Order: sequence, then C-alpha cells, then structure tokens
Amino acid sequence: MDIVENKEKLSEYRERAKALVAKMTLEEKVSQTLHRAPAIERLGIPAYNWWNEALHGVARAGVATVFPQAIALAATFDEDFVEQVADAISTEGRAKFNMQQKYDDRDIYKGLTFWAPNINIFRDPRWGRGHETFGEDPYLTSRLGVRFVKGLQGHDETYLKAAACAKHFAVHSGPEDLRHQFDAKVSRQDLYETYLPAFKACVTEGHVEAVMGAYNRTNGMPCCGNRELLIDILREQWGFAGHVVSDCWAIRDFHSGHGVTQTPVESAAMAMNNGCDLNCGDLFAYLLMGVRDGRVDEKRLDDALVNLFTTRMKLGVMEEQEPTPFDEIPYTVVDSPDMRRLNEEAAEKCVVLLKNEDHLLPLDKKKYKTIGVIGPNANNRKALIGNYEGTASRYITILEGIQDYLGDEVRVLASEGCHLCKDKVTGLSQGNERLSEVKEICEMSDLVIACMGLDAGLEGEEGDEGNEFASGDKPNLSLPGLQQEILETIHASGKPVVLVLLSGSALAVSWADEHIPAILQGWYPGAQGGRAIARVLFGDKNPEGRLPVTFYRTTEELPEFTDYAMAGRTYRYMQNEALYPFGYGLSYTKFSYGDLSLSTDRVTKEGLDIRLTVKNTGLVEGTETVQVYVKALPEDGAANVPNAQLKGICKCSLKPEEEKEVCFHLPAEAFALYDEEARLLVHKGCCRIFVGGHGPDARSCKLTGTSVLEAEVSTEGFVLK
Repeated sequence: MDIVENKEKLSEYRERAKALVAKMTLEEKVSQTLHRAPAIERLGIPAYNWWNEALHGVARAGVATVFPQAIALAATFDEDFVEQVADAISTEGRAKFNMQQKYDDRDIYKGLTFWAPNINIFRDPRWGRGHETFGEDPYLTSRLGVRFVKGLQGHDETYLKAAACAKHFAVHSGPEDLRHQFDAKVSRQDLYETYLPAFKACVTEGHVEAVMGAYNRTNGMPCCGNRELLIDILREQWGFAGHVVSDCWAIRDFHSGHGVTQTPVESAAMAMNNGCDLNCGDLFAYLLMGVRDGRVDEKRLDDALVNLFTTRMKLGVMEEQEPTPFDEIPYTVVDSPDMRRLNEEAAEKCVVLLKNEDHLLPLDKKKYKTIGVIGPNANNRKALIGNYEGTASRYITILEGIQDYLGDEVRVLASEGCHLCKDKVTGLSQGNERLSEVKEICEMSDLVIACMGLDAGLEGEEGDEGNEFASGDKPNLSLPGLQQEILETIHASGKPVVLVLLSGSALAVSWADEHIPAILQGWYPGAQGGRAIARVLFGDKNPEGRLPVTFYRTTEELPEFTDYAMAGRTYRYMQNEALYPFGYGLSYTKFSYGDLSLSTDRVTKEGLDIRLTVKNTGLVEGTETVQVYVKALPEDGAANVPNAQLKGICKCSLKPEEEKEVCFHLPAEAFALYDEEARLLVHKGCCRIFVGGHGPDARSCKLTGTSVLEAEVSTEGFVLK
C-alpha cells in the first residue's frame, strides 16, 4: 500500500494542517506560499526551501550520482528500470537531506520536494529542453512518468520518501526565447490526445504530490493562473489532491510578459485564485495586499496552505512528527559502488544502435593495433550529463572509457578534431586548426571512432549559463560547427568508422547514414557514460535501446516551431519517411515473433488480451523491446486520425535459441480517440494491432530487415468519457 492509498492517514494529515493554519496570522500565511518559507518559531514550524531538483539524480547540492539524462532513460523503454533509478535517486536524496538536517542546513536544493519529472511532450526536435523529457509519445511518457514518480515517492503507508512534481503543466515545449510571453494555441483534440495524457497518468495512477505550471499561456491564459488547467481539469476531472507550484518567477510574467494583468498584486491574485498554491519566486508576497484589498479570499489562501503543509507532513519534515523509515539512510549510500554499478547499467541500457553495416560492431580488439578516437565529444564531460545535473565524483568520457577498456593492448590516438560549434578551438588560430592532426591519426589508425553531437551548452533552457545557441533551442538539426567536415575527412581516409553521437535530441545525420558503416546514439549517458559506451562498442553489452523520438531527415520538413498543432509532427502524425523512426533500434542478435493470438476479435469496454512468442534466433544473449501499436480505422470519417500509436511495451531478455511467451492487456482506451470536443470515443469500424520489435512503418521494417505481426479487431463504437 502507498501513502496515497492510506485515506485515514491522509485525512489525519489534512486535519492537522487545517488546525495549524488556523493559528497563523495573515502575514505568516503569506510567507509560507513562497518557495523559501521561513520558520514560524511560535508554532514550531521549521524553515523549508521547496526548491530542489532531481531530473536524473540529485542536483545542485554537492556530490551525487549523475544518471543518464531523462531522454536517455526513455530510450530504455523499461518501466521497471526507470522506477529503480528513481528509487535510487530518492535514496540519495534522503541520505543527503539527513546529513544536511544534522547541520541545520536548510538552503535551496536541500529539501525533499523534487521538481521532477518533466513530462512535457517532445513535439519538435528543435526544442532545447526536450532532453529533459521522456520523448515525443504520450503513452511512453505516461508509463515512464508514472514509474519515475513511484520510484521517487516510495511505497510507505505513512510517509513519502520524497515528493515528485510533474511539470510543466501544460502544453509546453518551446520556443525558449518566447516562453515568457508565448501563447501555445492548441485544439481540444490535441490537448487531450497529446499534451495531457502523461499528466493525467501521473496524477491518477502515480498520485504525484505536486504539479508545476508552465511559463507560457495556453489558449490565451497563463498556465500558472489557468482555471481550466489547474481547477477544472487537474482538481475536478482528475481529483488531484496535492499542491500546485508555479515555475520560477512565472507569475511575474503575467504582467511583464503576457500582459494579462497590470500589476504584481493582480498577478499574484490571479495565480492564487486559479489554483496555484506555491510561488517559486517572491511575487506571492503581494498576497498580503491582495487579501486585504479583497482580491483574494483568505479561505482560498488557507486551502493552499493546507495543501502545502499536508505535503510537509507526508514527508515527515515538521518538528513534532515521529521519525520516518527514511531517517536512518546513511550518507554512505551516496556515490556508493552500488550506485555506480546501477549508473553504468543505465548508461548501457540507453544506447541505441542506429546502423551496423556488415556487422562492424561489436569490435574485436584483437583485430586492431591502433584505434583513433576523434571528435569534440570524445573527451567532453559536459556531453555526459545534460542539464539539471548533479556533481559526480568521477566522470568517464568516451575517450577515457575506451582507453580504460583497451588498456595497453591497443594504442589509442586522440584528437578533439574541432570545436563543438565554432570554427576554431583556439582564438588566435586561422580556423579548423585540428584538421592536420585528424588526417594523421586516421592514417595511423586501423579504425576510427568519431565522437560528435551536442552538449547542454548547445541545447537547453533559456538563460542557461554559457548557452549561445539560439536561447537554448536548436536553429536546425545539423551537426554544428565543423563537425560534418571533420566527419567527412575521417571517412575519406578509407578506414572503418564508427560514429558515436552524444545529444539530447534528434540530429539529421543523413550523410552519415549513407556513408558511415556503424552509428550509435549515446544521448547524455551520465557520469559513467564512457565506460558503458566502450562496453557496447566491444560487445560486453548488447545494445537494447530504442528511439523515444523521431530522427527526421531535414529541418525543412517540420512545421513551424511555434505551431502547436500535431499535424505533421512526431511518428503519430508525420507523413514523410523518417531517417530513424520512433521505437527503432538494432541489436547484435536477432529476434523472431510468432503465435500471435487475441482473446477476442471485437473490442469491448473490457479491452482485450494479446499473447505471442519471442525467440532469440541469434548467437548472443540480448534484450528485446516488444512493442504493441494500434491503428484506428473509423468508418465515420473521423478527422485527424493518427498513425499507428504505441500502446504496449515489454522488455524480454533471451539467451540464444531461448523463447518466451509475452502477454499484454490492452484496455478499451488503447483503441479510442479524442474528437474535437475532447470526447474519448471508440469509433465504429476496426483497429489494426501490430506487435514486434519496432513500429509497423516501412522504414523500420527496411532498416531492421524484419516485419511485425498484425491482427485486426472490429469496433462497434461507444463513448468512454
């Protein structure tokens, strides 16, 4: 039983919170709505800073395990493993909190309210913050989001291990440089079909403790003061019982950016009246005036405080509370050998093998006397970690991982090749000053590993320190700077080439797909990333990752970045052929599928069950990602029907010649579509079901050389919601 299911305990907390709030003065109440809440000594309320981060590890508060970035974890397609990682994060979070409390350290990034996960939909590969998300698909984002929340919050009946926060609610995915005044206009159908499902799942299934509003407006109203989002949908439709926090200084944008209010008092009142409980920032200080002027009912302020103190009581961070089961987690668990092993496993599981012509990979180190490692990401620590990162005690870059793996058996020659995005490495050079070094290393090497891509200095959040690449967003999908030229120089040497891409988003590497025999997508693989990628390159680990985003061929085929309509976007609505499709990834072994059976040939409100067998027909052990897709074929000519959509995932590890039965239950919702009035309908007609190691699109079938199993079920037509 989770604490969220223990209604008696929840009721007790809320009653205690109400009694506490009733003793507070108006000034004291207002002070508790700011993220830096001061102590109220007369009531025994300790100071508490609500702002903490744990997107892929405890961030910004000293040493902690830096796991692969969220988009990399998404590439595992592994719900169980994502929860395991989140549980490890909260274990370190509690250990650090216990240590900090020992020394009365209550600073920012020292609490147990972690503002993660980011479950926005990565609708456009140019968005700089997309690597914080679980990708472009609502189903995958929902499943991983729910399990991340459960891992952070734990399963104790009395206390939360930590409090998770689903952000940014809602319809938020760039552009970064306009976010303080931008209005994301979206249809009811796209809103409910694409942008809300992951939030709904985290609330209704994951029982997430907090929800953070977005900076932008949605259909004209700022998200942090949007009654439809924060009250009508979140509270009334979904039954959310936690607290709502604004994004940082987002309420200030109401008057300074969006222009929907005139003064700070009006902005604070608008946010509070429309469902925001906590202000990341200081604008809620104006609530003192807002209540006195009659703009805000003090009862609404009381309700917000009850939500906030209930969370603190669930965490066990109020002075008078009994000890929690997590108080004895020692600091020694932080950055421990067990954490490092889990981190390395995570980095291994997220690698996606995009191309492997003539089975160049895995590499046999006995075949090579000298290997060249070239590229700006070969020895770039920043390309390991992504953003919202912690501080690792040790970082292992790709170059270091390969050097450690090969030891003295193979000579490794290295060059950065070029700057990550500029035309020169040193300011006084004439440009491209590493070209001669690249040519010489290629000539002397038996094989070259090219390490290209991006880092969080090139894609990230607006205002990130050091970001000089379009306010966080990418201007295009090309390799930046001189990377393409260096890659072509390496290829021209005639030596075998393996391309390792480190990035948090899709890159249009069409030239590489045509000319480079082997390509790995390593994402931002965490502090252990170099060791993990070396193990994949040399066959100690069989790659199992799948793409949680579409790799497009060009920027030009994308709709306008500021257009939030889903038409033409992501695998669900695109019409063009992808370079590398969503759900795609190769392995060093082969899998076959058979014996597909359905529990019924007609969809009812009970859904249906699927059974099939998966067999490893190759020579090495491997893990297959079994995927189920559903394509609705309505008879009534319904508008904007998406392509086949992911509706089931299952990881299946198999030894050579081993076969397993895999079972899925697809609820009726898997066959339903939202209409333009946001009604969820199973249309009369039929649905096609596809099961395999990738999507049913022609490009995936061509790249893998395998097809998917297919079945068809009839649909009578009925309304679900």
